Amino acid sequence: MNNSFVSMASIGEFDPLNATIPATKVEITVSCRNLLDRDTFSKSDPSKTCLLFVFRWLYSVTTSFSSISFGRTEVIDNTLNPDFVRKFLLDYFFEERQNLRFDLRLERSLGGISGKKCGTIIVKAEELNNCRESVMMQFCGNKLDKKDFFGKSDPFLVFYRSNEDGTFTICHKTEVIKNTLNPVWQAFKIPVRALCNGDYDRTIKVEVYDWDRDGSHDFIGEFSTSYRELSRGQSQFNVYEVVNPKKKDKKKKYLNSGTVSQHVICCNPAQPTSLHYMNPYQLNTYAMALKAVGEIIQDYDSDKMFPALGFGAKLPPDGRVSHEFALNGSPQNPYCAGIEGVMEAYYQSLKSVQLYGPTNFSPVINHVARYAASVKDGSQYFVLLIITDGVISDMAQTKESIVNASCLPMSIIIVGVGPAEFDAMVELDGDEIRISSRGRYAERDIVQFVPFRDYIDRTGNHILSMARLAKDVLAEIPDQFLSYMRTRGIKPSPI
Repeated sequence: MNNSFVSMASIGEFDPLNATIPATKVEITVSCRNLLDRDTFSKSDPSKTCLLFVFRWLYSVTTSFSSISFGRTEVIDNTLNPDFVRKFLLDYFFEERQNLRFDLRLERSLGGISGKKCGTIIVKAEELNNCRESVMMQFCGNKLDKKDFFGKSDPFLVFYRSNEDGTFTICHKTEVIKNTLNPVWQAFKIPVRALCNGDYDRTIKVEVYDWDRDGSHDFIGEFSTSYRELSRGQSQFNVYEVVNPKKKDKKKKYLNSGTVSQHVICCNPAQPTSLHYMNPYQLNTYAMALKAVGEIIQDYDSDKMFPALGFGAKLPPDGRVSHEFALNGSPQNPYCAGIEGVMEAYYQSLKSVQLYGPTNFSPVINHVARYAASVKDGSQYFVLLIITDGVISDMAQTKESIVNASCLPMSIIIVGVGPAEFDAMVELDGDEIRISSRGRYAERDIVQFVPFRDYIDRTGNHILSMARLAKDVLAEIPDQFLSYMRTRGIKPSPI
């Protein structure tokens, strides 16, 4: 392949008072098109990677020319048109001539093939803004199009930053989630300048694909957003319709190919957009739900001492992420006196921990299940109350935990807060279809889900009906309790 050279003419934001060398940061993006297909049965199956060499003039007694290997892209399989995500970040020196050489290689070199067109390398360069901010994000899909004949889909996301000339540059690619139409992709951290180069209103395009082993990934659809929208955190504004333009043109009744929504990863309770926002004049949504539901179920506990756990936060002093930490900061004694004690522990925890994703349910369910497993004589029955915004990152593990817990003396109440879709919570409820995991079905239904927004007024401040809320929250608990006792032949103890 022929070497490609790039010259750059912008000196950027050079400050002569503070800089010793006039330089600016330049980001290099590499793509290739129509590479030579060296394989008979697949598209150049050997791995492809691109190497960048920086050439500098070296001055001594005689002038010489030297090259330094700077870096390499990631490896991409099964495509003749790779778009490399990994960037080359260079210091551009205005007073120096810097020639760049890009070597694209397979396991066998592409160069030196007489009479063959080896393909084209495309190099884009953009001067980087001084923005140093990074963001942690996580996304989930809902009801994406089914693309696989014998399964569902294997979806992944590709993020593109828009350029000043109207083109797009790939900036991130998620992992593939196998055989699902409701994927939850892993959280990822990315520099803000990689997404928008510091321009919060610059368009970010996201494409959704169904992964295929041969590299011919099926296009599901796309949507556009901006960093300003994404920075709001999870809200009704961050649920995006995935649209396939070709399907939209062909089908009059076409709505979308599913939706993709953003999860809250790093919540800041000081921001009004957070569901944990500590407003001095009114309870936040979590506190409202905790107080309203807690005051209902606390009367069924004799000593009213409640162990209160949080999940999804970085804990002091080392910042480790925990999914079953004591709200009162005492792992050896996580008990709180009454719902007021739980409320106080919740508020104190917001001041001491950093809320953080992903959101895993299974650790806290397993935590309670361990206690329930030790008391099977009917003397105690455990009710786990989970208050959540609907985000769940470990759906498969949570299903398995619920199936395992279905033979124990425990029930789970899930109260959903916020504006998100709660399809995953409805699935866990198991009213219509008994929940299963790895071919095993739950012995009995032990989950009751209630969306809290159905019980507050339009301002989100006042609970409409405590009586109706109490009825719906506790609707299934008596039957769940009795079914456990009856199947084990446990009768009420004489008074």
